[in-house]
Amino acid sequence: MAAMTREETEALIQEVLEVYPEQAKKDRAKHLAVNDQSLEKSNKCITSNRKSQPGVMTIRGCAYAGSKGVVWGPIKDMIHISHGPVGCGQYSRAGRRNYYVGTTGINTFGTMNFTSDFQEKDIVFGGDKKLAKIINEIEELFPLHKGISIQSECPIGLIGDDIEAVAKKANKEIDKPVVPVRCEGFRGVSQSLGHHIANDAIRDWVLDSRDDDTSFEASPYDVAVIGDYNIGGDAWASRTLLEEMGLRVVAQWSGDGTIAEMQNTPKVKLNLIHCYRSMNYIARHMEEKYNIPWIEYNFFGPTKIAESLRKIAAHFDETIQAGAEKVIAKYQAEYDAVIAKYKPRLQGKRVMLYVGGLRPRHVIGAYEDLGMEVVGTGYEFGHNDDYDRTIKEMGNATLLYDDVTGYEFEEFVKKIQPDLIGSGIKEKYIFQKMGIPFRQMHSWDYSGPYHGYDGFAIFARDMDMTLNNPCWKQVKVPWKTAESDAVAVAASA
Repeated sequence: MAAMTREETEALIQEVLEVYPEQAKKDRAKHLAVNDQSLEKSNKCITSNRKSQPGVMTIRGCAYAGSKGVVWGPIKDMIHISHGPVGCGQYSRAGRRNYYVGTTGINTFGTMNFTSDFQEKDIVFGGDKKLAKIINEIEELFPLHKGISIQSECPIGLIGDDIEAVAKKANKEIDKPVVPVRCEGFRGVSQSLGHHIANDAIRDWVLDSRDDDTSFEASPYDVAVIGDYNIGGDAWASRTLLEEMGLRVVAQWSGDGTIAEMQNTPKVKLNLIHCYRSMNYIARHMEEKYNIPWIEYNFFGPTKIAESLRKIAAHFDETIQAGAEKVIAKYQAEYDAVIAKYKPRLQGKRVMLYVGGLRPRHVIGAYEDLGMEVVGTGYEFGHNDDYDRTIKEMGNATLLYDDVTGYEFEEFVKKIQPDLIGSGIKEKYIFQKMGIPFRQMHSWDYSGPYHGYDGFAIFARDMDMTLNNPCWKQVKVPWKTAESDAVAVAASA
């Protein structure tokens, strides 16, 4: 299918909106737009970070998911209590493939589910005593843990439990950080507020605890990697490049990270933000309080990797700048070979994305390095500053969609007919049943890493394996088959 013009894309949006009642149509129209690279601010074309339209299928998560599932959960040497009914903790346990090094249940706890398992009597009489008892049991059973976070589920906010008082008391009793996080799922419009609440809890309960500690030996090349959750080993692949160029990575937030690394972050010279949406709040706080600059970087695909390495190096001396060039040169033969192998098989293929965090814009360059084109993208829980960063990455007249509904996404796909879709687990099986190749881009479809030069080779392999799999020729789309049968019956009548 040829690229759509601006008029055709606008007409498509209007066509999809026609099924809605007038008020819903008016609301959803604000969240769908045709990209215009000439704009500097996305709020002139698209609205974001608003409540989802009642009665439609949204793909968003809740504030608890943003705090426990994204920010706090991967911190490996802390125990994270899901305070409330058992389901939230079980659903958020180990699903994001946040890799870590350690012995689970001894000194690392990332894939374990700790819950207060609220029952009806806890709702009636409160759960503070139960929470205090759980903390004491944890200290007895898992003495090597380095701290505890209390991740509030919806009932905690509704019944008014005082988790802050419990945390303060427990902190004194066990002499380890106990952090209350008010991330009840009903707060805000999506998991995005959960990120913000989690950042604020780190700021208030963790970050300044070593401000007076002079035992940390700083170097002029200290950096922190913030907002990389080590999905499929991403943070390790990124860390390799940073260390090869001469930097010292003091902390990883929060994939394969520890609470000590978080406490030492105010000592670094530069904060490197991978997932801007989930961690820009704490980066801005450290800039204001500790005068630590921060930059966003992108390690998807060789073009963006080289840009980011040079941007990072520009904050340091000539030694690091030379180191960045050596790293780029070192891997050139490797990524040139990857492109030579896969680009002829992927050239011209069209992709539609709908993901969370940074991926709707960060992975565009990696697809383009393989000769592919992203023709539609959108965020589950993005803000307008995310779309500001996306406008220049996307082509003119391509489609932007915010908090896209299940119906809208399916209709856009039917009309645009992309060769590949990258989205989440909720969308995966719908589009596969439609006979469209699909990659699960939240946790890399059980693959990865995708960061760094080594990750790019895996990314290219996975896209080729998905798109050029012969199975798609065997898929018979149920409704198309039914339509064909109906036509055949009518013709024979």
